[in-house]
Amino acid sequence: MVDAVWTPYCGPAPDPVEALSRWNGDPILWVVLTAATVAGLVLLRGPERGRYTAAMTVLVIGFISPLCALSSALFTARTLHHLLLVLAAAPLLALCVPAMRKPRLAAATAAQAVIFWAWHAPGLYAQALSHDAIYWLMQFTILGSAVWFWAAVRSARGHAAVAALLAAMLLMGLLGALIVFAGQPLYAPHFASTMAWNMTPLEDQQAAGLIMWAPATAAYLLVALWRIHGLLKPAGEAAA
Repeated sequence: MVDAVWTPYCGPAPDPVEALSRWNGDPILWVVLTAATVAGLVLLRGPERGRYTAAMTVLVIGFISPLCALSSALFTARTLHHLLLVLAAAPLLALCVPAMRKPRLAAATAAQAVIFWAWHAPGLYAQALSHDAIYWLMQFTILGSAVWFWAAVRSARGHAAVAALLAAMLLMGLLGALIVFAGQPLYAPHFASTMAWNMTPLEDQQAAGLIMWAPATAAYLLVALWRIHGLLKPAGEAAA
């Protein structure tokens, strides 16, 4: 039995009937995202402007679209939300900043993994869905560490970048596997909200873990293979 009353930033957990109508109308968030978008469009030129626009679109999907409310109901949706930050918004934002002279790739890889794992520990996760300030701390640290990671990967030499990508892939896959095989529901904020979606809390949790374990790890692997392909090109072709 769940005694706690969860009041996540994205609002109460919706049922399937109302989910698609649950857009986030937080005026402060709208102002911040609008101002950030305008600032980026003014400051950036060329391809960076398009990448930044795409990144801001991903953030709108994550924080304003019905996905925000759905993530109050399902851990699966919350996982998709976090992966949009880490695997879509973050690399796009990283492509908008100059290459790093000293990428500190090992530190960036470790920071991203530690932060992502920490926020998916049941206790911290529950706190984030109970207090708005902790919720935003979770979002900023997950996104910020991922931007650092992708910027470091972009700036690093090929072999080091491949190693970092494979390490990130393994760590994401391990977290997903631990969640899948936990054997019991871990995330209390969703204990009472999954049944409306014809899922038990454990089934919801297992689906989320599978998403981390397969599609998310595949994203890191694909980028690693792309970097390996670049390493295998003849020197003249790579320079061209």
